[in-house]
Amino acid sequence: METMTVERVIDAPIEEVFTWLTTTTHYTHSPLILRCRLTRHGASAPYGVGAVRHHLWLIGWFRERITHYDPPYATEYVVERSLPPSRHDLGRMTFTEVDGGTEVRWTTRAEIPLPLLGAFLTRRLARPVITRTFRNILDVANAVLTQRPQPQPGTRTTHAPADDIEPR
Repeated sequence: METMTVERVIDAPIEEVFTWLTTTTHYTHSPLILRCRLTRHGASAPYGVGAVRHHLWLIGWFRERITHYDPPYATEYVVERSLPPSRHDLGRMTFTEVDGGTEVRWTTRAEIPLPLLGAFLTRRLARPVITRTFRNILDVANAVLTQRPQPQPGTRTTHAPADDIEPR
């Protein structure tokens, strides 16, 4: 089993980051993710414990079940089925408030179930593809969550930022 972890600080409040990243239909903002569907709601929240989601990524199809849901600090899941086939015993996202936003730590533990070559292929092929996909989703989350409203053309701001005020 290979453990893969990606970390990223997103410049947004922990509640927003948790909500965005646990609502996996948002992942389709990434060019690496083709489709995400929530097919069964969780017990306490749509993406809570017991929720089932289906993902179609460029690297394959996954049926995942949420096994732990602790907003806004953590969520865990297992991949119950996948194409290509894989063994998966942990998917976890943790969220921690830090200076500059929210630190996200995304960990998965999986392997390609092939005799003799499985460990090698997991390390050399699956690991870089999975971590790149996780990084891409976190990059997209950061871009979406840190967008600042831009003034519309032809409108004027009603006040100047403090740095632009000249002393009298």
